Amino acid sequence: MASLIQKSLPLTKTSTPALQFLRFRGKINIQRPKEPHYERARVIAVTHPKYPEPHKAKSCFKTREERTQQQLENPYNEIIAREVRNWLDHSRLVAVFHLNSITADEIFRVRVQLHKQNLHLKSYGSKIIAQAVKGTRYEAILPLFHSNHCIVFSPDQQRTATLLRITRKVPQMVLLGGIVEDTLVSRNQLVAYAQMPGLQAAQAQLVQTLNQASGHLVQQLQAHQNSFVQVLDVHAKKKAAAESTEESK
Repeated sequence: MASLIQKSLPLTKTSTPALQFLRFRGKINIQRPKEPHYERARVIAVTHPKYPEPHKAKSCFKTREERTQQQLENPYNEIIAREVRNWLDHSRLVAVFHLNSITADEIFRVRVQLHKQNLHLKSYGSKIIAQAVKGTRYEAILPLFHSNHCIVFSPDQQRTATLLRITRKVPQMVLLGGIVEDTLVSRNQLVAYAQMPGLQAAQAQLVQTLNQASGHLVQQLQAHQNSFVQVLDVHAKKKAAAESTEESK
């Protein structure tokens, strides 16, 4: 009877539903999540908690001068400043260079070449330089340290030509000026000083000039006497010739 009812009424047939599992294939972006629905966004905005603002620090409202006055001086900077002052006091040649973009390997090779010639390449911050030369006779070189720079020290001022020859091969180092024998010189003056002869050659030239001056003075003083002697000699020869002719007659 039941089979007849199922055949006559197919809708009364029972069947189990088929389940199919689907995997969400999209990737969830945690950093940039999808914006929620408008209604949900309203609920989130309304339920967002509000916390009291923290009290602002009083130091934020102070001027820069007031804040810097409270900063303590670093004792390490004082040590480096004394080192710079020592280099300036015991160096007969100081050259300041503007340093363009250069690699560490290139600056190391230049440092080694200069060290072999008793030239020492150093680099310090502008604050250290200002602290080292403040209130000294070297204060006039401060305008040379506004940009990236390096300094070359040497106890021998005769190494100027060697310094220029080595740095000429490094276009990243631009000569600005320097100090030679406690005298502030410009770039052109430093180049002219390098072309001057050495001390012994200059002394030899001075001795030669003095000898020429003294010899010329003696020659001028004896010129009238020599001319007078020559005139007398000619007169004596003519008189002797005249007497010999009269005797022969």
